[in-house]
Amino acid sequence: MTLIILEALGAGLILIAIVWWTMFSGRKNGELPPESSDEETPPRP
Repeated sequence: MTLIILEALGAGLILIAIVWWTMFSGRKNGELPPESSDEETPPRP
Protein backbone atom coordinates (compact mmCIF):
# COMPACT_ATOMS: atom_id res chain seq x y z
CA MET A 1 0.00 0.00 0.00
CA THR A 2 2.84 2.38 0.87
CA LEU A 3 4.53 1.66 -2.44
CA ILE A 4 1.38 2.56 -4.37
CA ILE A 5 1.07 5.86 -2.50
CA LEU A 6 4.74 6.67 -3.16
CA GLU A 7 4.33 5.89 -6.85
CA ALA A 8 1.22 8.09 -7.06
CA LEU A 9 3.02 10.95 -5.31
CA GLY A 10 6.02 10.56 -7.61
CA ALA A 11 3.83 10.59 -10.71
CA GLY A 12 2.02 13.68 -9.41
CA LEU A 13 5.30 15.49 -8.77
CA ILE A 14 6.54 14.65 -12.24
CA LEU A 15 3.27 15.92 -13.74
CA ILE A 16 3.49 19.17 -11.77
CA ALA A 17 7.14 19.61 -12.83
CA ILE A 18 6.27 19.15 -16.51
CA VAL A 19 3.38 21.62 -16.30
CA TRP A 20 5.55 24.15 -14.41
CA TRP A 21 8.34 23.79 -16.96
CA THR A 22 6.04 24.30 -19.94
CA MET A 23 4.29 27.28 -18.38
CA PHE A 24 7.40 29.25 -17.46
CA SER A 25 9.92 28.28 -20.13
CA GLY A 26 8.80 30.83 -22.72
CA ARG A 27 10.53 33.99 -23.85
CA LYS A 28 11.94 36.29 -21.17
CA ASN A 29 9.87 39.31 -22.28
CA GLY A 30 6.79 37.44 -23.43
CA GLU A 31 5.60 37.18 -26.99
CA LEU A 32 7.04 39.33 -29.74
CA PRO A 33 4.84 42.25 -30.80
CA PRO A 34 3.06 41.83 -34.14
CA GLU A 35 4.88 43.26 -37.12
CA SER A 36 3.35 46.57 -38.14
CA SER A 37 2.81 47.08 -41.83
CA ASP A 38 1.46 50.00 -43.84
CA GLU A 39 -0.75 47.72 -45.90
CA GLU A 40 -4.32 47.31 -44.80
CA THR A 41 -5.30 43.81 -43.87
CA PRO A 42 -8.13 42.40 -45.96
CA PRO A 43 -11.44 42.01 -44.12
CA ARG A 44 -12.33 38.54 -42.98
CA PRO A 45 -15.28 36.92 -44.69
